[in-house]
Amino acid sequence: MTNSSESVTSSETGPTPTGPLSAVLDSAHLGDIEGAMGTIRLGDDAPRRGFPAKFRTLLAILGPGLIVMVGDNDAGAFGTYTEAGQNYGTSLLWTLLLLVPVLYVNQEMVLRLGVVTGVGHARLILERFGKFWGAFSVIDLFILNALTIVTEFIGISLGLQYLGIPQVPGVIVAALLVLGAVSTGSFKRFERVSLFLVAGSLLLVPVFVLSRPNLGEMARNFIIPGMPAGSQLSTVMLLIIGIVGTTVAPWQLFFQQSYVIDKRITPRFMNYEKVDLWIGILMVIVGAAAIIGFTSATFTGRPEFGNFTDALGVAEGLGKYVGPSVGIMFAIALIDASIIGAAAVGLSTSYALGDVLGLKHSLHRKPWEAKGFYAVFAGLLVIAATVVLIPGSPLGLLTVGVQTLAGVLLPSATVFLLLLCNDKEVLGPWVNGKWLNLFTSVVVAILVMLSIVLTASVLFPEITAGAILWILGGGTFLGLATGVIVGVLRRRRPAREPVPKMEHAQRLRWRMPPLALLSRPELSTGRRIGLAVLRTYLLLAMALVVVRVVQLALGH
Repeated sequence: MTNSSESVTSSETGPTPTGPLSAVLDSAHLGDIEGAMGTIRLGDDAPRRGFPAKFRTLLAILGPGLIVMVGDNDAGAFGTYTEAGQNYGTSLLWTLLLLVPVLYVNQEMVLRLGVVTGVGHARLILERFGKFWGAFSVIDLFILNALTIVTEFIGISLGLQYLGIPQVPGVIVAALLVLGAVSTGSFKRFERVSLFLVAGSLLLVPVFVLSRPNLGEMARNFIIPGMPAGSQLSTVMLLIIGIVGTTVAPWQLFFQQSYVIDKRITPRFMNYEKVDLWIGILMVIVGAAAIIGFTSATFTGRPEFGNFTDALGVAEGLGKYVGPSVGIMFAIALIDASIIGAAAVGLSTSYALGDVLGLKHSLHRKPWEAKGFYAVFAGLLVIAATVVLIPGSPLGLLTVGVQTLAGVLLPSATVFLLLLCNDKEVLGPWVNGKWLNLFTSVVVAILVMLSIVLTASVLFPEITAGAILWILGGGTFLGLATGVIVGVLRRRRPAREPVPKMEHAQRLRWRMPPLALLSRPELSTGRRIGLAVLRTYLLLAMALVVVRVVQLALGH
């Protein structure tokens, strides 16, 4: 069997087991799949016959989907879900069910991009759509992720506060733990630590059981959509948008694509990774529902109902009404989730910068072998921890900034994801099918509308339910009109050359050629106009957000 170092040499000078030439940007991304719970040797494409063999393979692949999904139930998610439960009971559980197909489709597309291309999301955007979009995606992601990591350390500090642990040493120790887990120079060790933290999220289960929620009511509200009775519509709608934003985050796209590349997963094992993703989606939805359920059960009928403050207030309520041990478990789960979130969000930034700047960017490398990659990660942690520990830091303002920037960036990230997954040069026989494109286009349109509503709500805090409905209604009309126009234009255009049919075995071996060998994409007039409109919206939205943040900072 060819070992890892030999495979790297061959990939740089000639054919590889997965195609004529490799497009990977870091030679450490080629070699054995070294998972937390098993190893698959390079070139091991033998069929898995029988359940034991398939299960062992799944254990070796398991990790990327679990980590990205559970990492999404981070400090910000804890705050959003506990607010929904404390203020509105379980009436908004149905939003989680609607997010399941969105989560899967988005993450399946980046998974496919990563496995087939071997190149990260940011670099593909740069190469296929130019320097502006490449720079914008990385700079915006860097700012957004830095602010997001600040919110993770806010979650850590709140958990420590409830446990009675001094904030300064506690935050410093948490930052060192995250940095140590990432900087071992071993992908397998990092993944083992991450899966241990994923298991820690199961502390939410006993909290849920001991709070004795109304399971029948939860089941009804999970399946049947409805709005909380007697609540202000605009406030509820903004919270729903917050749930969408915290569950479908831009960093997930960049992290998942780069992480499956770093784990060296090939198309041969793509279906196993899809199972891993479904397990992660199940965990994130169950975790979110549990948080809403036990928060509702704890505060319904009590003075604190409808008066959400933060996750610390929830921990205090659990300790007061359910039991001290339950409050402790919730605080530990909050710290655990914040640590997973900080690691995943930080890595998504390091991977993206490594992709774009041509740095070595792999967890298989020791810190001295990839100094820039690890320096970016460490710098983000230091900045975030410092901001949280500075007395009088505008933590609430930073949280608003994270929410708004996520809303601004998400539609553009999803648009480029859709375009890349229809690029035959990039994905060849793995491009999207017609129905997947239709569904994703609808998702993009909805995300754009929600992004506009979210941005408007921050810029104009007194926005009314009527204004929100006008935005949603107008956006729906424009989306339908655009769809009709695009459909008519496509019928008039000559039919595009179809993707050549391939045997299953050929398809599994197909990989994207090196970036230098790809022809430049030809953008249609419609796409150029669409990208120009998107660029204008993003620049205007960013400028308005900056103005609003400055106003808030000055007390206006």
